Amino acid sequence: MRKYKEDLKNNIAVANGFEKAELVFKNARILNVFSEEICLGDVAVNSGTIVGIGSYEGIEEIDLDEKYLVPGFIDAHMHIESTMVTPFELARAIVPTGTTTIIADPHELVNVAGTTGLDYLLNATEHIPLNVFVMLPSSVPATPFETNGAGPFLAADMQPYLDHPRILGLGEVMCFPAVLGADPVILDKLTLCRHKLADGHAPGLAGKSLQAYACAGINSEHESTTWSEALEKLRAGFCILVREGSAAKNLHAIISELLEKNLPIDRFLFCTDDKHLEDIHQDGHIRWNIKQAIDLGLCPIKAIKMATINTAQAYGLKKLGAIAPGYRADLVIITDLGTMNVEQVYQNGRLVNDRRWEDKAHHEIDPRLLNSVHLQALTPEKLQLPIGAKDHVIEIINDQIETHHLLEPLPGRDGFFSPDDSYDKLCVIERHRHTGNVGVAAIKGFGIRNGAIATTVAHDSHNIIVVGDNDEDILLAVNHLAEIGGGYVVVGNHKIIGSVPLSLAGLISLETGDVVQKKVASLISSAHGLGVAPGVDPFITLSFMALPVIPSLRLTDMGLFDVDAFQLIND
Repeated sequence: MRKYKEDLKNNIAVANGFEKAELVFKNARILNVFSEEICLGDVAVNSGTIVGIGSYEGIEEIDLDEKYLVPGFIDAHMHIESTMVTPFELARAIVPTGTTTIIADPHELVNVAGTTGLDYLLNATEHIPLNVFVMLPSSVPATPFETNGAGPFLAADMQPYLDHPRILGLGEVMCFPAVLGADPVILDKLTLCRHKLADGHAPGLAGKSLQAYACAGINSEHESTTWSEALEKLRAGFCILVREGSAAKNLHAIISELLEKNLPIDRFLFCTDDKHLEDIHQDGHIRWNIKQAIDLGLCPIKAIKMATINTAQAYGLKKLGAIAPGYRADLVIITDLGTMNVEQVYQNGRLVNDRRWEDKAHHEIDPRLLNSVHLQALTPEKLQLPIGAKDHVIEIINDQIETHHLLEPLPGRDGFFSPDDSYDKLCVIERHRHTGNVGVAAIKGFGIRNGAIATTVAHDSHNIIVVGDNDEDILLAVNHLAEIGGGYVVVGNHKIIGSVPLSLAGLISLETGDVVQKKVASLISSAHGLGVAPGVDPFITLSFMALPVIPSLRLTDMGLFDVDAFQLIND
């Protein structure tokens, strides 16, 4: 309290011009998110806080020569685990591209390791040059039709975390049928977090069902793939998180129509949800959402507002998302608003993209998060899929994570499914509790030939998921994952082409981001070399084929799941 008072007194003196600021950005084109103007002037920073805009002197002065100064970017919803690196390595990757704040949902780690995973994430994000806020996972497991590692994460488990200063509320409520049916378990969680925020996850929900979902106190939604869906959810009071990740790319459809309808943008935010390190390396992080929107014709100031103040206000992040007195000095220097080329990034008034912070130690890892793959012996017989006149088929939709549910005659031999040029075999193998559960299905549109791809990243229960066109390669891929303790593997012509160990819970690598990025890029290239379709991210698309809350057909360790009917298929 005393330090705060002293800092406040000093900041007021600097703002008045009585004393020099610690740092002044001179001659900046300052983007004002409140007035939607670009103003030429100085920005004074003291004790990590913006104290004044106008004409100031500083102990240190940086002449921006009329370059643009904009607020640090905020990702409204993402899963750190999807980058497959530790939070420290994530900061190394995204901060230089302008992202200074993220809102993370750690339900991947919590599905595998429960509170041990949540504690790791909170501790590992405590002292890195990135503001990390956390939503408590609401749907662990996502449904009762799959086997996760930790069992259910209930309201009683959440209670001890409610007063943590970086916990904002309840993470994406994926099991929306439970909300619509007023299930007591989800009602307990919504009641517990009633004074905080609740994120939504309700693909395709409409009409009275959507009204009931909103009535439950859910504030945001990031699963809209069309404008009509986004508009109905906007009208119901949701903040619309416009997602552009590695597999799910919804920005073009939503922003194009938003421009045509000329509606206000204050309830629209940007998120990545699930984005590979390779894509971050190539395009950047939230700056890519901004640039894509600008390329579609959205005013750069409005696009930046969607990545800054809109998110800060929607999630109650006080003093973030703007360049104004009293706001945190999270600042991005941009050379050109059209290209969104990021030159330098400051977090809390400190330059953070010059690598000076990289000597910070990594957070210690709880041994319980390691060695997380526990399989029963897998035999070829467990991979067999009996076929009839017509069978259920999962069809991939390019650049989306939704699927089509087909009923088609399948190629076969001796009464069992045999993959061909149109159909591959998809398997989900339980890896947490030695249950021996194996789900098998036909998948269309993946395209792999003479090989298999497997991973322990399989949303959200994170069993092993594998796709291939022959059982020998499928078995080789699965067994290799068990040997390396989880990760990614590509098999071709009965040989291991390459792999990326993800030693932490089967989700996160302990190697540097640069190493992981190069390895994953190589695996993705190898997967496409085996025939995986260009519009399919080999690993992220595959990982979502097990998520039984995304329409229309999924596969879990318990079998094929009809999301629209919300039940396992038993025929």
